[in-house]
Amino acid sequence: MCGICGELRFDKQTPSPDVIRRMSDRLARRGPDSHGLYNDGPLAFGHRRLSIIDLSDHAKQPMVDETLHLTLVFNGTIFNYKELRAELVEMEYEFFSEGDSEVILKAYHAWGEQCVERFYGMFAFAIWDRREQKLFLARDRFGIKPLYYSVDGASLRFASTLQALLAAGGVDTSIDPVALHHQLTLHSSVPAPRTLLNGVKKLPPATCMTFTADGEVIHRRYWSLDATRPSVTLSEQDWLAATRHVLSKVVERHRLAADVPVGVLLSGGLDSSLIVGLLADHVPDLHTFSIGFEDIGGDAEKGDEFEYSDQVVERFQTTHHKYLIPNSEVLKRLPEAVRSMSEPMVSQDNIAFYLLSEKVSHDVKVVLAGQGADEVFGGYFWYPKMDATQGSTLDRFRSNYFDRDHAEYLETVTAAYHLHDVTSELAHNELTKPYADTFLDEVLRFDVTTLIVDDPVKRMDNMSMAWGLEARVPFLDHELVELAARMPPELRLKEGGKFPLKAIARGLIPDAVIDRPKGYFPVPALKYVRGEFLEFMREILLSEACIKRGLFNRAYVEKLLAAPESHFTLLNGSKLWHLALLEYWLQLNVDTAQ
Repeated sequence: MCGICGELRFDKQTPSPDVIRRMSDRLARRGPDSHGLYNDGPLAFGHRRLSIIDLSDHAKQPMVDETLHLTLVFNGTIFNYKELRAELVEMEYEFFSEGDSEVILKAYHAWGEQCVERFYGMFAFAIWDRREQKLFLARDRFGIKPLYYSVDGASLRFASTLQALLAAGGVDTSIDPVALHHQLTLHSSVPAPRTLLNGVKKLPPATCMTFTADGEVIHRRYWSLDATRPSVTLSEQDWLAATRHVLSKVVERHRLAADVPVGVLLSGGLDSSLIVGLLADHVPDLHTFSIGFEDIGGDAEKGDEFEYSDQVVERFQTTHHKYLIPNSEVLKRLPEAVRSMSEPMVSQDNIAFYLLSEKVSHDVKVVLAGQGADEVFGGYFWYPKMDATQGSTLDRFRSNYFDRDHAEYLETVTAAYHLHDVTSELAHNELTKPYADTFLDEVLRFDVTTLIVDDPVKRMDNMSMAWGLEARVPFLDHELVELAARMPPELRLKEGGKFPLKAIARGLIPDAVIDRPKGYFPVPALKYVRGEFLEFMREILLSEACIKRGLFNRAYVEKLLAAPESHFTLLNGSKLWHLALLEYWLQLNVDTAQ
């Protein structure tokens, strides 16, 4: 797990070393163990390393293979690298390191751009082919690892974070109205290739690009998710047995690909508890980590789930670390968390994961987390509601999911950002793609391949890597996702959702954890906006910077401020927080970069 950046010039010039250093400096927290630079004619790379596999200097990056004339910068982990290495050795490739980085280089030389189809993992990488004078960029199937880029007539620049590109300078930071519509409608998800800024794009998941030194570019999507039933009918017990087999293999695969200890983020929910249960017999001293927040009183929700995580700890006797964070600390540390967001993310989980990652990074470098299970196995309350709704595919989806309808979007922003209903258009196009048997197949596929990339996947990467902590998400291993996608949706949604996981967990983890109501990482102070948190948001939205930006309709802002706890989205998000977070992110990350 690392931070990568680079520049390819199309104008016969050489990249500025100062530009690469500025980008690399902004990535320092992602890779605190070492850093490196590389240049070759029109190409320059920067790299920040977090040492996880092969801790020796042989695995340092940028990694140069003089024999193959290839150079790599890589962020992520290839979980099946040992199997691929053995295959490449059989092909008479010789290795100078023991890690997964060199396997990528050799695999690219052996199989070309099709190498990505052989990788089980989370990755974003760039390979410079010195002989062919071309640059190859690739991103994993679910976008677990980020890759932002900016292109003009003179050059391509890329980096692991949007902030690193801004540090390079010369980026068009005007707001993309289409991305803004998605931001305010899809819970801050802006599907690739767009970002909120016109001058920055992101490589879509499951996609690779090849650039020549003349500026020619080729895009290729190398994977898609089949959500149809298999030709052979399987019984419920067949599906459960297959799920148990694949999940056990996936969790072990994620644990073993490390030369450092691996812990677990234990929320107290089914997903992370199941990971602990599957690991406990294989890890003698398994470290688990939980965080909770101060309640805010009244009828608001509880701020921690310790009653459940404690039961898991007692069952498996893990070495447990439990942290309770006061509300005063949440507000005090919020600016740091927002500065660590590559794009504005409204989930209240962000500050929780940021503060938890800080604590965890003192004990381990790698953790497994349960994110993705709800999208893959149908755990959210809105899936059955959508299924029961009448109407077109689009109407059933948006009436149970969108944060605001198009009319309210037009009420939210000023006339400069008015346009047609682009988010409904996007949702319709994604939901009606081929190879999905039912409406729920369409919805679950859209969620896991598109929406999940920005929340929770991006949240996990940004908040953990701000502390040099690698967070792995085994429920998003593509082998497991492919199995679940072909499973009948009604089996996944049985008994309130995630039935296959509940069935696997029964007898392994405490029943109270399995049978509890679905929980969400609670940070009550950011949902029930009161006291100093309300004043904080008021100051942001009434600030001179916000008014001068001219993004929000002032009458709409005043309406939300007058009754902050009366305006929630369909998924129970605070609409006031959505606006305040977006403006605050722009002030901290964009205004300061100009």
